[in-house]
Amino acid sequence: SLRGNMFEPGKDDFASDAERYASLARQAEALVSGEQDPVANAANLSALIFQGVPRLNWAGFYFLRGEELIVGPFQGLPACVRIPLGAGVCGTASRERRTVVVQDVDAFPGHIPCDAASRSEVVVPLIDDDGRLLGVLDVDSPERARFGPDDVAGLEAIARRYVDSLA
Repeated sequence: SLRGNMFEPGKDDFASDAERYASLARQAEALVSGEQDPVANAANLSALIFQGVPRLNWAGFYFLRGEELIVGPFQGLPACVRIPLGAGVCGTASRERRTVVVQDVDAFPGHIPCDAASRSEVVVPLIDDDGRLLGVLDVDSPERARFGPDDVAGLEAIARRYVDSLA
């Protein structure tokens, strides 16, 4: 169904990051409700995050294919296409199956600089209810130390909605 332009996140309309992410979570739920296509949902959620969270330069998904992550839908400059498991921030989050927050990518051993402007990054693993790793949600900022606890919790909630949409 066509939803029109009902999603207008507005980057500066919130008193707190927690309020922003609560709004984004509601919008994410509406976007994926009734839709199970993984590419469609990843595309819409990438756009929602990129438009709704201030001071980002990249937001998107990588999907696990064999022993590497392959770029999926995203917003931002063209990205690295393939990332081996365990390499860079995305590969580390995948291998360790935990959210990884990097406040200064230059200080992260093995960081893969897909966009030279990126200075901080959050990567959330996408793990289904059976414990299978599906990929990661990756969000970058051109600012060092951009991401705090509200960002992490908010992005993890959106990642969970993505995974739940596939069931």
